[in-house]
Amino acid sequence: MKTARGLAVSIALVAFLAACRIAPVYDVSNSPVPMSGNVRPSADNVQKAIVRAGTTLGWKITPVKPGQMEGRLELRDHVAVVTIDYDATKYSITYKNSTNLNYDGTNIHKNYNGWIQNLDKGIQTQLQNL
Repeated sequence: MKTARGLAVSIALVAFLAACRIAPVYDVSNSPVPMSGNVRPSADNVQKAIVRAGTTLGWKITPVKPGQMEGRLELRDHVAVVTIDYDATKYSITYKNSTNLNYDGTNIHKNYNGWIQNLDKGIQTQLQNL
């Protein structure tokens, strides 16, 4: 009896600890591009700011089509891939796929969310420097 109870407690503890490491996927939706004085930056300038921010943080940013890029971050055996849509007024960062980040259709390893938040902050910093 003690062994079965101990096993059940161990399984519950492992499940709890695993759950603490996952969270709902964090996306950035229609984040506004700040104006520089009374001047709106061009979509090309927004693209350059996104590439600079991503590259600085270790992301590989590649164009897909006008107004859209793909970001890929590889850390050890973890891979995160996002779609970045943008224009002169706003940008969005959306989950595309991942490897070894425990994505279950809704939730993902919480480190992913930190990487996206850092990318978003980096983009905002680059946009303010336009």
